[in-house]
Amino acid sequence: MLIPDYSPRTIEPKWQRRWSDARAFEAQNTSDKPKFYGLIEFPYPSGEGLHAGHPRPYTALDIIARKRRLQGYNVLFPIGWDAFGLPTENYAIKHHIHPRIVTERNISRFRKQCQSIGFSFDWSREIDTTDPGYYKWTQWIFLQLYKHGLAYKSEMPINYCTSCKVGLANEEVVGGVCERCGGEVVRRIKKQWMLKITAYAQKLLDGLDTVDFLDKIKAQQRNWIGRSEGASVDFQLVDQLTGVQLKLLRVFTTRPDTLFGATYMVVAPEHPLIDNYADKITNIDAVCRYRDAAAHKSDFERTEIAKDKTGVPIEGVAAINPATGNRIPIWASDYVLMGYGTGAIMAVPAHDERDWAFAKRFGLPVVEVVAGGDVQAEAYTDVADGVLVNSGFLNGMRVPDAKRLITDWLNEHDLGEYKTQYKLRDWVFSRQRYWGEPIPIVECPHCGLVPLPEDQLPLLLPEVDNYLPTDNGESPLAAMTDWANTTCPRCGASAKRETDTMPQWAGSSWYFLRYMDPHNDQAFASPEALDYWGMVDWYNGGMEHTTLHLLYSRFWHHFLHDIGVVPHAEPYAKRTSHGMILGGNGEKMSKSRGNVINPDDVIAEFGADTLRMYEMFLGAFDQAIPWSTQGVAGCRRFLDRVWRIQQFVTDSDKIPDKLRADVHGCVKKVTEDAERMKFNTAIASMMTLVNVLYNEGDVTRGTLRILLLLLNPFAPHITEEIWELQGLGAPIYTQRWPEWDPTALEQDEVEIAVQVDGKVRGRITLSVNLGKDEAERTLPEHPTIKGIAAGRPIRKLIYVPGKIVNLVV
Repeated sequence: MLIPDYSPRTIEPKWQRRWSDARAFEAQNTSDKPKFYGLIEFPYPSGEGLHAGHPRPYTALDIIARKRRLQGYNVLFPIGWDAFGLPTENYAIKHHIHPRIVTERNISRFRKQCQSIGFSFDWSREIDTTDPGYYKWTQWIFLQLYKHGLAYKSEMPINYCTSCKVGLANEEVVGGVCERCGGEVVRRIKKQWMLKITAYAQKLLDGLDTVDFLDKIKAQQRNWIGRSEGASVDFQLVDQLTGVQLKLLRVFTTRPDTLFGATYMVVAPEHPLIDNYADKITNIDAVCRYRDAAAHKSDFERTEIAKDKTGVPIEGVAAINPATGNRIPIWASDYVLMGYGTGAIMAVPAHDERDWAFAKRFGLPVVEVVAGGDVQAEAYTDVADGVLVNSGFLNGMRVPDAKRLITDWLNEHDLGEYKTQYKLRDWVFSRQRYWGEPIPIVECPHCGLVPLPEDQLPLLLPEVDNYLPTDNGESPLAAMTDWANTTCPRCGASAKRETDTMPQWAGSSWYFLRYMDPHNDQAFASPEALDYWGMVDWYNGGMEHTTLHLLYSRFWHHFLHDIGVVPHAEPYAKRTSHGMILGGNGEKMSKSRGNVINPDDVIAEFGADTLRMYEMFLGAFDQAIPWSTQGVAGCRRFLDRVWRIQQFVTDSDKIPDKLRADVHGCVKKVTEDAERMKFNTAIASMMTLVNVLYNEGDVTRGTLRILLLLLNPFAPHITEEIWELQGLGAPIYTQRWPEWDPTALEQDEVEIAVQVDGKVRGRITLSVNLGKDEAERTLPEHPTIKGIAAGRPIRKLIYVPGKIVNLVV
């Protein structure tokens, strides 16, 4: 038959229309098939559209989704838009256009791009976090958190971006600047909505033992939660002038065994001790000046290990070391944070590098309490199993035993107790911006904070003329008095709405649940849909989101499970990650570097299937890889070869005996490698098979059928077109994934390497049944072995069955 030219510009839109018209990839909420729920991180629809990095994870999960459908699963592979956020609002402010218009325009572009790449998303379940029908349920979840005491408002120091004019979570301050705009971040005191994620710290840790996450992902989660076991210790405060005892100052330490070596204490500049005893602190002006200076630093700047140590003594108030009975000085320093632990530490400079540096900087005593090292020269920190010295009743004990004994002693004398602490802090949940979910709370002068009745949800954003936050840090909603002024839902008195909005994290903390039942207006999802789809079977995303988004969404889901509205505590059964695609120069893609690759351009020149193939073939999926246009061209050449293979097709539906091992080996390799996300080696095996078929010169329909089925999840358009041209039956998306025949892979012989004095010098084909003893007796006389030895006497031959022959000559 006459084979037409391969034309992606014609083929790809054709099959995209076919799939859409046939609703080929829509999932059913009830089915006799086993279910599979594959999830990608839904994108933020920026004005720039998709860049070359987006298709990599999307194609990977699309391959898995398409493969699962062919394997007989009812597959949910959805898409949506995480569309609230600062970039859209900033663009709207700059160009005097409503954020909704910007969002809809950006989503339209993203949608068109995703469709042009051929992703098998279930478009009937498309969601948008800015849709009131969606954020009604975001608000509903917030109200449940509030009613259960997990959402509260607190006056606290916050990170404030001077450019965005908005409060930031600690996680959004990177390198001391705003993660989004790079603007200066300072500290301000402000009332903020908080979510009590700390109440779930241990559940979030324990849940990691029940899921299939990559080890590095689990490590990031555990490190961020930061569980520490130790002791709380109470230090008696005294008035240095009169000796009168004041209140107790409590610290947490993971090293109670070093208590005898605590020679001073440090409190955060914001610690209430300073205000409580301002009349007793003789240098209170200096302390207050230091506190004011610290307020202009982010937590990151304050806790950098490498930064110079600063501090001021709190003169007039001292502490009593409960172990030694000695008075020790108290300092204020910005490396201690009020938001972590008690905001105070006991300093043991002999065995902590930061304490040692501080002590040397300010001339404070250093007392060795664990033997080893020269603590006057540097801190001795290799003390996990050291021996206690200068420590009274602990002398001569090993560290683990000393920890237990000193904590028991503190407990017996009401001076302390065993304590578990977490680095995790509560989540700053309010933003002083317009383009976010309104917080459904009313503040009444009589009733206090009152939740909006659920039947009044969604609380809609009002139309505003000015989206810019006020200079005092209030949301632009605060100026919308017609909207902000309301009545109390409880008593009917005049009241005000909450004018802060939720952060972008809110909508992304539960989106995977809405996909299960996106058109339900009575609940965020029906119990039946939640029971059927259960946990997300496979969630893939970037490593940059495996700390915060993953933690936040797990927290919300654990909470929803605790109140009985979802059937599982953990949302994701499996979580994998991918590496970034870098610019051709090996740097991260960015407009400023001029190295951004637009997938539209690649599709226009090479086709969507080539883009998909290249992004899966360019290297190990979990590694960052630079873009190579030559590599793209190479993948297009491979698809050209696949297209031209039609000229060799014969009528037989059988696989020739001589090709059974090649074909079934390829089936096994692609099937297994795809599950391990080794997409590059799966593609390599198909390239090898195509080379074998070209060498043979003819291809049976049976062989072609298997090749196209294997290649289809990677390059769906070209494979569907060839399938149709060759009359192989109903479209591939309705077919079954091939299975390999183990008997076809059984071999009588194996080719192995021959080493001479440790270097490979040749290869030899041997029977798979050849035993070690027989080989070492007979092989020295084998012509191939003698040829490799090149006439030199063989002193010794070592055979590792099926692996290698080693010669010593």
